[in-house]
Amino acid sequence: MTDAAPQPDTVPAAAPAGAAPQAPASPARAGGGRSLTFLALLLGAGGLLLGGWSLSQLQGLQGIDHQQLERLQGVQGQAESLQGRVRQLDEQLGRLPAPAALAERERLLAELQAGQQQLARRVDRVLGASRQEWRLAEAEHLLRLATLRLTALQDVNSARFLVDAADQILRDQDDPAAFAAREQLARGLEALRQLPAVDRTGLFLQLAALSEQSAALNTRRPEFRAGTAEVPAAAQVAEGDGASRWADWWQRLSGFVRLEVGAADEVRPLLAGETLEQLRLALRLTLEQAQWAALNARPEVYRAALEQARALLQRYFGLDEAHNLAFYERLGELAQQPVAQAMPDLTPALNALQAYLDQRARAELEAAGAANTEAATGNAAAAPEPVVVPSEAELQEVQP
Repeated sequence: MTDAAPQPDTVPAAAPAGAAPQAPASPARAGGGRSLTFLALLLGAGGLLLGGWSLSQLQGLQGIDHQQLERLQGVQGQAESLQGRVRQLDEQLGRLPAPAALAERERLLAELQAGQQQLARRVDRVLGASRQEWRLAEAEHLLRLATLRLTALQDVNSARFLVDAADQILRDQDDPAAFAAREQLARGLEALRQLPAVDRTGLFLQLAALSEQSAALNTRRPEFRAGTAEVPAAAQVAEGDGASRWADWWQRLSGFVRLEVGAADEVRPLLAGETLEQLRLALRLTLEQAQWAALNARPEVYRAALEQARALLQRYFGLDEAHNLAFYERLGELAQQPVAQAMPDLTPALNALQAYLDQRARAELEAAGAANTEAATGNAAAAPEPVVVPSEAELQEVQP
């Protein structure tokens, strides 16, 4: 705000009445009007600024009110969902049983859990004993099977493996009472280990190879070679004579008929083709019989079959050819091979194992009887005393 213009020290003399105003008074009035206009502009600008600030504050308050309204609506929605959840919980609580019923169920659950634990312990004990019984029964079965393999087939390797498996089962039991049974098993096992090895499979395969080679065997077939026979003197005539036809016929007939006087070997008729195949089939059958005897440890049958094969070879095929002679000698070598041997007796080991199983069964029966007796005694001692209920007369006497 500007200060007023300084007034002059000398005041001019008053103008006479009716005279016109003087010129110097106009500039002073113009300066006062500008001041008022400037002041009004300042006041208007201040009012505008104040109005704008008030408008911005009003808009900010409206935005805050809108946000608060949205928050209020969200809170109302959460409150409604919580009320619905509370109603659901109230319904669930209404369906729950009473505290007395809950206590009764808890008691029954505790009894059921205790019974389950006791039953689980009994099952574990029974299953543990059952596993041991199964293993011991398996050992007895293995020992019986080993005895059968020895007596029926004389299979030493299989019997040794079976006896070793039975001894392993007894060793896993770790029971001092099984000492006698393990002792007998050890004796039988050592006796099996000391037996010499008999290669029955090798004999079977060698006889099979000889059976295949029997198809190449040939019989003795006397042959007449042309030009070696002597022509009779009557047939020896000059060439070109008509009697030379007799020499040609003699040459032809000598290929069919041959006479040997003073032959060293026994002269037999030639064999036809079918008869030769029958002889070869008979030879193969005898070799197959020897194979069966070798696998089943039958030395009598084995040697008899090989001797029969040698007789057939010598009688009908002969030993003139090198192949037949080698075949004959090979059969003799195979006839000397052992196919059976004295087997140890596993009966003592089987009896000792059965005695151990019987002793174990008796001990388990005695333990079960003692446990039943203790259980019966404990139940009798734990029985609750009877509750005496007073009568109505006694109750009335007690009341004052």
